[in-house]
Amino acid sequence: MNGREFVDTNIFIYAFDRSAGSKRDIGAGLLERLWSERCGCVSLQVLQEFYVTATRKLGMPAGEAARQVERLGKWTVHRAGFEDVRSAIDLHRHKRVAFWDAMILRSALSLGCTVLWTEDLSDGQQWESLVIRNPFLATPGKTGR
Repeated sequence: MNGREFVDTNIFIYAFDRSAGSKRDIGAGLLERLWSERCGCVSLQVLQEFYVTATRKLGMPAGEAARQVERLGKWTVHRAGFEDVRSAIDLHRHKRVAFWDAMILRSALSLGCTVLWTEDLSDGQQWESLVIRNPFLATPGKTGR
C-alpha cells in the first residue's frame, strides 16, 4: 500500500458535480486512483459535509448521497476525539487556520497521511509530514503524486 492520502469534501463534491467540467474529471480521476491503490482517507466531518452538500447543492437524492457515504465509509475513516478538537482550536488561534480546515488537518495528521487533497489551503504548504495538494492546480501527472 502506498502512503495514505486524505481527501477534503470539496474534491468529492466536484467529482459528483455534472456541471463542474474539468474539475469533475480531475476529481473523479483522483478518487479512482485512490480507490485502486486503497490509500484514500476521510473523516466523519468530510462524510457529513459531503451528504449535506451533495443533497443541497448538487440536488443528489438523499438515498444516493447516503449510498455514497456508505461507500466512502470503506476508506480509512478518522473519528475525531477531544484531543483533535483541542489541537484544531490551537491551530485556529495560533496559526490563523479556519477552524473546520484545522479539523481536516488534524484528521489527516492523525491518520498519518502524507497528502491532503483540498482547494481550501495553499498548494504545496507543509504541515509536519503532510503536504497540501490542490489537484486543480496540478500539472499533468501531479494528481498521481
